[in-house]
Amino acid sequence: MRVAFLGLGIMGQAMATNLVKAGHEVTVWNRTPGTVVEGAAVAQTPAAAAQGAEVVWMCVSDTNAVESVMFGGDGVEAVLGEGMIIADSSTISPAATVKFAERVAARGVAWVDAPMTGSKIGARDGTLVFIVGGAEAPVERLKPLFAAMGKKIFRMGETGKGQATKLAMNLQIAMIFEGFAEAVTLATKLGVDPQQLLSLIDATMVRSGVVDYKGPFILQRDFTPNFPLRLMHKDIKLTLEAAKEARVKLPGLETVEEIYEMATEDGHKDLDYAATLTLLEKWAGVQVRGKAA
Repeated sequence: MRVAFLGLGIMGQAMATNLVKAGHEVTVWNRTPGTVVEGAAVAQTPAAAAQGAEVVWMCVSDTNAVESVMFGGDGVEAVLGEGMIIADSSTISPAATVKFAERVAARGVAWVDAPMTGSKIGARDGTLVFIVGGAEAPVERLKPLFAAMGKKIFRMGETGKGQATKLAMNLQIAMIFEGFAEAVTLATKLGVDPQQLLSLIDATMVRSGVVDYKGPFILQRDFTPNFPLRLMHKDIKLTLEAAKEARVKLPGLETVEEIYEMATEDGHKDLDYAATLTLLEKWAGVQVRGKAA
């Protein structure tokens, strides 16, 4: 398929690379020049990348970025043609997604929201899980592209439901990790070996995929961004906004958001979101580390 891929960040570059490897004709654009994808053509604007494409795939930072790429100067809207599909793997507002979809529908274009989970390792290895909202026909057409970049897709309903589900997923990730961070900080302060604690967690009902993934990084003191704190913070804010619109109270997440705000003020926004642990450590006067670290 002829694909315009817009956004070559932590996830996007690897995703576009896997599309090229699968034999698709890919043209890429990135807001910051210099990022390349071997085997892909490079365009200077979103509109130039999207010209003649069957699918425009976006993976950018936030709702404002999606709006700018689609409808701003040199945006994709200028070259939309009937039958095109917009696939958005950014994590953005569900309400904004519905509005954007309605706007392009007037031009005969389908919008599929397709945020994903799996972090940069999943993007690199082509093992992402896509959380999809959109009509069945365009989702079906996108399956060869999903297959090149991921291992599973879950269609959650009509347009907007993918984004809504992604926010619910990230709510859980943020809160599960924060619970683990508090537990391991307390245990360390009380003299428990954190490596032993992780072994115990692994053998009990407390085990979770979040801890499985993040635990080894924590023990190694490795906060290299797999999922930057600033992006998780953005998603937490989106979740709280969506909850407010729906008149749903999320008191636990409101507290976690305060932790992210303080971690940002502490200068950790470009580290992995696991760096929220460092605030708890600072307050407790301890440092969680494995023997190797």
